Amino acid sequence: GINIERETFIPWIRSLGKRMSCEITSFDELLSSMEKRLDFFHEMGCRLSDHALDVVEHQQTTKEEVEAIFFKGLNSEVLTSDDISKYKGYMIVFFGKAYHKRGWAMQLHIGAHRNNSTRMYKKLGPDTGYDSIHDEPFATSLIGILDSLDVTGELPKTIIYTLNPRDNEVIATVIGSFQGDGIKGKVQFGSGWWFNDQIDGMNRQMEALQQLGMLAHFVGMLTDSRSFLSFTRHDYFRRLLCERIGIAVEDGLYPNDLEFLGKMVENICYNNALNYFDIEV
Repeated sequence: GINIERETFIPWIRSLGKRMSCEITSFDELLSSMEKRLDFFHEMGCRLSDHALDVVEHQQTTKEEVEAIFFKGLNSEVLTSDDISKYKGYMIVFFGKAYHKRGWAMQLHIGAHRNNSTRMYKKLGPDTGYDSIHDEPFATSLIGILDSLDVTGELPKTIIYTLNPRDNEVIATVIGSFQGDGIKGKVQFGSGWWFNDQIDGMNRQMEALQQLGMLAHFVGMLTDSRSFLSFTRHDYFRRLLCERIGIAVEDGLYPNDLEFLGKMVENICYNNALNYFDIEV
């Protein structure tokens, strides 16, 4: 429902309508159908969303303007770059408000350049491994999205990941502007992701958060892969985290207090996530 510029947009709208036993012919019907699907997943226990924002887009607009853009997309009319930016920005803010209402956390994965090889795309289809890091600037649009939600008190808990380590400090500083509501680390800088879940990528992400944010409130590593072998990255992450803290103690930057630091590691690796996602064990 967000990627209006793709050839899959109209088939996706039709598929959603079939799922909802209706024909989606208006923007209000689209939004209502989205809300009903979120209610369904909420009833099934879902409390966390995930959006791939390869390019972060946002412009100030109105519902009426976005509705007109929706009809252009539904009728296969040519969309301008401003049309796409306004539609996508409006929709991600819509979802953010919906997540806040339900107590969900929102994940934003930023900066993938997908399906680089046309030859392999035609041979194997989308998302088959021919992807790379994107270098599109995004700070202004990201801040616009977060601020649009925050100004109305509807900013959900949010975790932001970047695929380009060039942007680590951007995210580590942006999140500081949108904390609050009595939630520790309400807006998080997510762990090293995809090309960055290796020794240098993990260390660079934690270094930026340690220098510019609050490492103790970090919800730690995630596994977004379908491979069981990927779970080993959690052990890898814990080892790098402990090494980082140990070096800080040796350098006189952290107190040599094993009980205090041990609890900090335990929180980053386990308790912070339980509390952040309201998980009962």
